This record gives sequence, structure tokens and C-alpha cells, in this order.
Amino acid sequence: MVGRIPVVDVHPLVHGGALPAKAAVGEAQPVRATVFREGHDRLGAEVVLIAPDGSRRAPVRMGEIAPGLDRYEAWVAPDEPGEWAFEIRAFSDALATWQHDASVKIRAGVDVDLMFAEGALLLGRWGADPRIVDAATGPTHTVESRLAFLESPQLMALMREKPLRDLETVAGPFPLFADRERALAGSWYEFFPRSEGARIEGGVAVSGTFRTAIASLDRVADMGFDVLYLPPIHPIGATNRKGANNSLDPSPTDPGSPWAIGSAAGGHDAVNPELGTLADFDAFVAAAAARGIEVALDLALQASPDHPWATDHPEFFTTRADGSIAYAENPPKKYQDIYPINFDNDPEGIFVEVERVARHWMAHDVRIFRVDNPHTKPLAFWERLLGAIRATDPDVLFLSEAFTRPAMMRGLGAVGFHQSYTYFAWRTAKGEIEDYLREVSSETDHTMRPAFWPNTPDILHEFLQTGGPAAFRIRATLAALGSPTWGMYAGFELMEHVPVRPGSEEYLDSEKYQIRVRDWEGSPSIAPYIARLNEIRREHPALRRLRNLRVHWADDDHVLVFTKGEGEDTVIVVLNLDPRGQRHTTVHLDWRALGLGERFAVREQLTGETWWWGEHNHVSLDPGSQVAHVLTVRGAR
Repeated sequence: MVGRIPVVDVHPLVHGGALPAKAAVGEAQPVRATVFREGHDRLGAEVVLIAPDGSRRAPVRMGEIAPGLDRYEAWVAPDEPGEWAFEIRAFSDALATWQHDASVKIRAGVDVDLMFAEGALLLGRWGADPRIVDAATGPTHTVESRLAFLESPQLMALMREKPLRDLETVAGPFPLFADRERALAGSWYEFFPRSEGARIEGGVAVSGTFRTAIASLDRVADMGFDVLYLPPIHPIGATNRKGANNSLDPSPTDPGSPWAIGSAAGGHDAVNPELGTLADFDAFVAAAAARGIEVALDLALQASPDHPWATDHPEFFTTRADGSIAYAENPPKKYQDIYPINFDNDPEGIFVEVERVARHWMAHDVRIFRVDNPHTKPLAFWERLLGAIRATDPDVLFLSEAFTRPAMMRGLGAVGFHQSYTYFAWRTAKGEIEDYLREVSSETDHTMRPAFWPNTPDILHEFLQTGGPAAFRIRATLAALGSPTWGMYAGFELMEHVPVRPGSEEYLDSEKYQIRVRDWEGSPSIAPYIARLNEIRREHPALRRLRNLRVHWADDDHVLVFTKGEGEDTVIVVLNLDPRGQRHTTVHLDWRALGLGERFAVREQLTGETWWWGEHNHVSLDPGSQVAHVLTVRGAR
């Protein structure tokens, strides 16, 4: 039903308010609505946050952001995790109406005494100090002085801060869920435990273990990462095991793909014996926590033909006409070593089992899951599972690995996934990057939080294959500073860039199918550069927020400019997107929108230099020496 003062087109709403919009503790986010009324009387609108305990925060006044279109906005920030809501309160602003009408009529000499008399009544109802009433309406003062006082910024601000709320209309409450900050911001690193501490003996790679991988945690911590993601750590099946480079003829020493989960040693609740024991895993998680690193575990809902589920729960899978269980396919790719789960055969049994598996690992201090291919499973399943986990453990987070159609990616976010992989790896040109930054920061932010990964074990983009070392620094800079959550897969810092074949995004000698023994000490590395990016992120809260990004302009089509601001913390990023050529251009900043003066001092975070900037600034970036300026504002004049 339309209220006395209509409030429509409310944002943020997910599925009309049936599901909570995304929020994070401490991050401000916009609430918008179209608010209008009949006639010419003034109106006001406010946002009221409702905390998890049901208490209401102080109203935040909405401002008109599209004059003439009745579109209003206010920014609000939850200050604790949990189930929040917001209301929008619209009202007839009698004080503002009188102030406007009095200004017009008194200047025209119309109803002068009447306007002041009506003002005195309103100010009295408002509870104004008698001195204010006298200064604004008292007959002993001149008309001019009374008019000047009622139009004074001080009185106008006071009336706006504490309006008379007549004919109040309340829209809502509309749900929000405020997650812990890690749901919004984090620096992720991915490695395969079997490659950490691995060695070559007699020409054969010997697997590393959780115990040997503990030593690698220092490398991860030194680069400044705070989340370590592990591909599946479970027993690997032998049936149809894949060999090197996804071959179908493995040697007896090939370890197989970790995503072919399950063997006689157990399934999703077991540890691959080659990696150690469950106690070894616990020790690894504890060692990571001691270094300030959370361990994220892969949740891949699929099974090897040797998984206990294949025997104990054949109803979990699809049986083909010839009696065989269907293996996974994504034509032209085939995954003969994996059975996909059929969620329609026994949905209740599958839910109970998957919830049990998740809670098993939660009991071993895993509070983050990276979910493999969630888009191949029903949204209703995820809504139920993630809702059940959130009800008891709202700190547990889920990252969606869904490189798929936009509707499904956003749908996964809507039903509860805290973060999502994105199309970032394939956005390399300036225009498409600018559009994508705007999209993830201000168009889909209430539904889907982005995680920018320049590479994964499945994705080696052509830009990295052919761009040389500068390409890796460019993509790391954009990922780390353009998104509050970013991540990279091991080997990125060594600039590994050789595909299995021309035109492929698969790595040669992919770690998905074999153990990689890397020379971490002797290989060229950009690890110090990665560490500095993560250090800058820690030093500047603005870079750990999503909705504060603003794209600016550079004359060169290969130079990207954007800013992120949080309070007094403003970071300006100017990035050369061309890994092969030096670029000279002029950068144009919207300094008014940034709240800066015409001239302001900046500090180069990568070099330590300082200089003055303004609206128009010349830059020169040589990818051979420096791909970006990362500037923080030091002051204004």
C-alpha cells in the first residue's frame, strides 16, 4: 500500500527484500529511495538502522541526489555483525516549508505579519529556545533582521537536524546482514600442500606434507597474505586417475587431481595420507593462525569413483542407461576421474551429509570455505546449507568459485555466498576495466562481493603469458588496490607464464595433476612488490572497502585512474595497462568529488617521493621500472 508520502524503488533490496542485502561491519553503504508527495510542501526522508538486538540507531537524513527526480540517498554503516534491517521514514517537513514560503512571501511583502505569526507557532511546537523564536519572529526586530535569521545557515542546519516530522510514512523494515570484515576484505594466497616441501628423489617427485608446508607459511606471511586457500586435502581416487597435463595414461607415481576426491582411505571428511594425519592438519592450521593467517579449505561436492559415497550412497549420483555412473563433463573437457552429484535424487540425504562434512572441518578451526563450481548445484541447496551454517556460526565464510553467467553468479551471492570469483582475469583493456570496477563497486555490491584473482590453477590469461614481468605487476596492482578482496595462486610471484599449448589458459605441467618443486630462492620473483602492495592495503583502510571507488580520467587509453576514499584516507591509483610501452599522459581528477582542495600534497607509496597535485597532472610510467603511481593525500592548500 502506498503511504501518505510515497517511498518507492528502495535500494538495497535483494529479491524484493526476501533475502538480506550484503553489509559488512564498519563499511558505509548507500540507502536510496524515490520519495515524493503532492503539491509544493517540503518533505524530508531519513534512514534508521535497526540493530540485531532490535534497537534503533539515530536517524540519518537523506539528501536529494538527482534534483527533479525525487531520488534520495543516505550512507549508513552497521557497527556489529548480525541480522540488521533498515527503515526509510518520509515526512512532511513543516519547518522547511514555512522557511521557504516565508522567504518568498516576506520579500514580496505578502502576508508578512501572518508568516511571522505562523512561524512563531511552528517554532513553539518545535520546542525552540524562546530566544530563537524571538530572533526569527519577534515584532521588536526589523523585518530584514528576522528574515536574515530564519535564513541563516545555523538555523537551517538545526531545523534539518531536528525536523518536525508530520504525516510520517515508514517503509520497511528491509533486511541487511552484516558480516565480519574478512567477508569484505582479505588478501588470499593459494598453494597445494603437496608441493610445499616436495623434493625430487631418483627422478620422482616426493610429496610434501602438512608438516613440511608449515615452513612455507613464513613465505606467505612475508608477502602479507592473511588467508591461505588449500585445494582439496582429501584422499585421491585411483580409478581413471589423471596423469601429467591431464593425460589419461598416468604413471604409477602420478599423484592425481585433488579434485578427484575419495578412496579406500576415506572421503570428504578424511585427509590424504600422503599429506599426513588430521593431527598434522590441525598443527598446520594452528601454525597459520600464529602468523595471522586464516586457512580456507576447498569444498568440492563431487567424488572419485573410489569414494565411499559411490558404494554407500549410489543415489547421490546419476546412473546412465548402461548402468554406469556418469562422470563429469564440461564439453569439450572431460573429467573421467570425477562423479558429479545429482542433487535431485536424494536432496535430503545429500544436504545432511554435506552439512556434516562442513561442520566436521569447522570443528577443526576452518572458518572459510572456497566452494568449487557452486553454479552446477541448485541455488535452493546453497540457500539452505549456508543459512543453516549462518544460524549457528555466522563467522564462517563461503567464497563462490563460479565463472559463469551473471544471473547465476549474483544468485549465489543473493542466497548467502559471502564472496565470488569474478570476470577480473579477462578484463584487461581500459574501458572494460573501468566499466567492471563501477559494476562491482556500485551496481552489484548489495548482492555479490568481488574477489579479484589475476591467476588460478585453471586460468593463465594471455596477458600474463605474453606481457613479461610488467604484466604480473600490473595485474597484481589492479587486483590488490581495485578490490577489497584479492588473491593469487602460487607461482604468480615467480611469473610462471607458459601454457600447455598456444591458445590455452591451462598451465604447462599443471599443478592440478602433478607435484611442482619450485626454486623459491633462486628464481626471479616479484614477491617484494606483492608484499608492498599488501602493506599499503594494511596501512590504508580505504583500500579495504568496496563502495568507495571512483573512476577518473586519463588522456591515454592505456592509463587507468581511480581513487578510493575512507574518511580522511584517500588513495589515488594511476596504472599503466601497457606492459610493453612507456606512457606519458595527463590525469584529470574530480577533486571536488574527492573533497580535496585545488592543490594537495601526495606521497608516492611505492617510491616514497612527495609532490603537489591538483585537477590536471602529467604522469609518465615506464613498465620496465614502475607500472603505477599509488598516491596518498597528505594535505591541501
